[in-house]
Amino acid sequence: MEFTPVLRAEWIKIRTLRSLLGALCAVLLVTTLFSALGGLDTGGADFDPLFAAFFGVSFGQIAAVAFGTTAVSSEFQGGALRVTFAAVPRRGRWFAAKAVAIAAPVLAAGLVTGAASLAVGRAVLGDEADGLSWSEGLRGVVGCAVYLTLMALFAAGLTALLRSGVATLSVLIPFLLIVSFVIGDMSGTVADLLPDKAGQLVFHETPEGTLGPWTGLAVTALWTAAALVAGAWSVRRRDA
Repeated sequence: MEFTPVLRAEWIKIRTLRSLLGALCAVLLVTTLFSALGGLDTGGADFDPLFAAFFGVSFGQIAAVAFGTTAVSSEFQGGALRVTFAAVPRRGRWFAAKAVAIAAPVLAAGLVTGAASLAVGRAVLGDEADGLSWSEGLRGVVGCAVYLTLMALFAAGLTALLRSGVATLSVLIPFLLIVSFVIGDMSGTVADLLPDKAGQLVFHETPEGTLGPWTGLAVTALWTAAALVAGAWSVRRRDA
């Protein structure tokens, strides 16, 4: 089977699963809500209005991770993967189609989410947002879309490797909400190489450390590529 019909089939699977549509809506709602809350705190000499406007991405990414995880883990339920491989014997082609079908809607939702977060953040910050330039706002919106897409794909690759959505979420959610913050406070610039910390540098007006906003996203992309390669290996080498 050619790639295009495989991609079409994977897209049908995604848009017909209510839990996945709910996860995309949650990306928008959770991110904008926490961005509004983050904009209320303007104290401190190191206040960063760009980061405040996109503060909610730290929480909205959980919904993006859940989207990528569920899209892959649903294949391991009820023998669905065996049926899929019967229709698409080229397992690598199927996994590539699955990755594209995950990335496209998250990227679109990420752009909408980034624009909404910027608008809400500016409204809540008021005069504190006057220092934000047009280019910084655009960087934040584009960075939001790319970052959320990379995290969804990172979760998808890890799910394919572990063959369990529960295992993936049990690893990633505590890491993103707890472990990453603790490591970041204790290890200085080493934390910049973590997948979430590196990618979130794009939301800082003046990133600290050795990485810049786009090189940070590049580090996250490397983590994502490694997870996808590992997931593809698992899909091709292990029994359905």
